[in-house]
Amino acid sequence: MAGVRPDLEVLLAAVEGSGEAILITCGELDHPGPRIEYVNPAFTRMSGYEAVEVLGRSPRLLQGPLTDRSVIDRMRTALNAGEAFQGEAINHRKDGSTYVVEWLITPLRDGDGRITRWMSAQRDVTERRASEDRQAMLVRELHHRVKNTLATVQAVLNATLRSSLGLSEFRQAFSGRIASLAKTHALITEDHVQVVPFEDLLRTELEAYDRPGLRRVTLRGPRVLLPSELAVPVGMALHEMTTNAIRHGALADPDGRVAVDWSVEEAPEGSVLHWTWNEHDGAPVALPTREGFGSQLLNRVLTQQVGAKVDIAYDPDGLRIAVALPMPAAPTGAYGRGYRVGLPGYAHRRTERGS
Repeated sequence: MAGVRPDLEVLLAAVEGSGEAILITCGELDHPGPRIEYVNPAFTRMSGYEAVEVLGRSPRLLQGPLTDRSVIDRMRTALNAGEAFQGEAINHRKDGSTYVVEWLITPLRDGDGRITRWMSAQRDVTERRASEDRQAMLVRELHHRVKNTLATVQAVLNATLRSSLGLSEFRQAFSGRIASLAKTHALITEDHVQVVPFEDLLRTELEAYDRPGLRRVTLRGPRVLLPSELAVPVGMALHEMTTNAIRHGALADPDGRVAVDWSVEEAPEGSVLHWTWNEHDGAPVALPTREGFGSQLLNRVLTQQVGAKVDIAYDPDGLRIAVALPMPAAPTGAYGRGYRVGLPGYAHRRTERGS
């Protein structure tokens, strides 16, 4: 940098060491301009192009099929008017990968006010945009879930009122159902993509009723992830099954047992989660004299809300409930992950565990 004035040496060193990409072009906007006259090291790191590969070329080399033409048109209009421009667009690196770039393009003028060059300060804001998009998605999901939760609470309240024989029974049943709903939502919010392992829902309800030395609860099946729209009704159903088993079924007997088996079946119309709730060695099973909230939920909510098929059998050895639940297709995109089977190889591998 011999011959450069000390103040310009300092300025050049600052630009060269800047973490923001700096690109300077000539002042001519018409084709083949504007031609690149200078880029700093931050630009080469961001774009993948070395300086010698872009000097004399137009910044249009960074545009591609994913670049929003409306942003480019607005930029062109501002620059033709001699105005600065700030905006964001998708650029393409030398290797073809994309990134979201934020520009601030300003004119450099001579002593007579004529534009001689354009300087563009650029930064890669891909991660920031992804975070903002994810936050917006979560806000939309929150609004949707709050609306659905309030509707669920109202439905639970009305059904509990209809099925309860007195105030004490209503208070106990309604409190338990709201607590179950809260536990399900706590599991949903622990995962940033809003899914819950089916086994976690089971353990949340049944774990407290297992006994050391006596295996009262057995869970067998692959790892299956449920989206929030399935986890809430399934969690409520499992709570009702558990409550019924404690009051009237196998868990009301010290020697009673509950076994839950599940699997995922690939059908032409999509995946189906099959699970069977089997109660054994409890009190003799008696047919119900009235349809309680649990039966209403299993027969109506699971069937109507999520399209499940429910079969209830009052076997001599204990209650048996079989459910076939259609699973949504796995989401695609930057933030999605499969709802069906959470880990490779689990779809056909069965595990057996006590709760």
